[in-house]
Amino acid sequence: MSDARARGETFEYAGATVELVDATTVLAAARVNPVELLRRASWPSPVQRVDLTVSSADRDGGPVHTFAASISTADEPLSKERIRKLVLGNDPVGLLLAKRIEAGDPIATRIVDGVGAAAAAAYRRLGLDRPDKPAASRQAGTIADAVVGLQATVTYDESGTVVRLSAEVARDEVTPAHLQAFVGLTLQAVLELTGPDALTGRRYVVSRENISTTPATTKTVTLDMVGGLTKEVNELREIAVSFRHPDSMARWGAQRPQGILMYGPPGTGKTMLSRALANEIGADFREIRTPEILDKWLGGSERNIKQIFRDARRYRVPTLMLFDEFDSIISYAGSGGDAASQAINAVAGIFKQEMNDLIEANPNVIVVATTNFPHRVDDSLIRSGRFDVKLSIPKPDEASRAEIFRKMIRQLIAAHEAPGFQMFADDLDLTALAAASHGMTGADIKEVLRRVQLAKAMQDARSGGRVDPISQEELLASVRDLAGR
Repeated sequence: MSDARARGETFEYAGATVELVDATTVLAAARVNPVELLRRASWPSPVQRVDLTVSSADRDGGPVHTFAASISTADEPLSKERIRKLVLGNDPVGLLLAKRIEAGDPIATRIVDGVGAAAAAAYRRLGLDRPDKPAASRQAGTIADAVVGLQATVTYDESGTVVRLSAEVARDEVTPAHLQAFVGLTLQAVLELTGPDALTGRRYVVSRENISTTPATTKTVTLDMVGGLTKEVNELREIAVSFRHPDSMARWGAQRPQGILMYGPPGTGKTMLSRALANEIGADFREIRTPEILDKWLGGSERNIKQIFRDARRYRVPTLMLFDEFDSIISYAGSGGDAASQAINAVAGIFKQEMNDLIEANPNVIVVATTNFPHRVDDSLIRSGRFDVKLSIPKPDEASRAEIFRKMIRQLIAAHEAPGFQMFADDLDLTALAAASHGMTGADIKEVLRRVQLAKAMQDARSGGRVDPISQEELLASVRDLAGR
């Protein structure tokens, strides 16, 4: 039996369906590092965000598992969403500008960011960036689950807009039932803020991987969805934390990286990781492509790169700038004297100058460059101080390929399976699939699954729905077909 299918326990709470996935694994993982749950769930108003964490701690009486939840009823002050809503509104012009920004239009972005900067300044002067305190004061207390005997303390921050729950269980005594009970207590606290029927019809997946029940897209990919790159993902998480907590960085006089270079073979996930990092930070994603920079007219390329960085200094919301295929945009062609070589060298020189003080000019911006050919990029361009982090993104080994298969299949199951419809067989052997897919990248594995899905969909269309789940042999056949074996 494979572990491609998440092992979850489903229970009902106040009309909501809650699926607790691999609770035993969550508790085991929490012994080593804190495990975050429920980070991207959608909540009824006025609740904006719920963070639930399981971790481990040493107490005088012995080691314990600590359950903690934070329920926020206020938008982050002057967040990207608030500024965009303030500037754009819901009128036709605002909707048009929003679409242009989503498409990466630099002119629309400059217009909105300029107005947003003025609006943000006005909000600060008027004190509107501070969340309103609730009308009624609340007192700290406790709530409990009588079935397992779990008791959680409930506290409120000074603003009254954040509710915190915490509970501890001795490590030797903790069970999945305690985790389920704490999830229930967290939902109980949510109901006290939203009303008794607010959760009816909603579905929540409590999983250390935050498996989405909607199909993942390029724009919604998260670091949790990345398989086979544990070390690289952990480093990107650290960068995201440093970006989201500038106050902590300033307190210690530390400076987060302003540039990240990712290099490795095609199809290993460099662009996907960039998208995932932007989503982890909560940043806009701005991809700069070769045609936006290189120009056949004399001086055009230099003007373009200057304008790109001029725009970057004006962004008023967190923004990740991606220079994809960096070597094709800015690389040294030796000391050639032809016009093309001179233009490339001129662009590279301007890029170096602009990167020297970007983080000081605008701490809202982080730059990522990706390349399949790092030897084509001059070392002076990517030295520390410009690109402080350099990540090699290799082809996955056998264990990593098994992890990629597992995560991709679990995402498909969560997004598409429904009562009466099973997408994948229960007896998949991920180890065998990993061995058979020697030399493949994550992009190749995604293509293996796409081909099988398409073949099954065509069978379904011809037979009227009488199609068996995707089998091990069908997946192996797709691997062999793609590899030409």
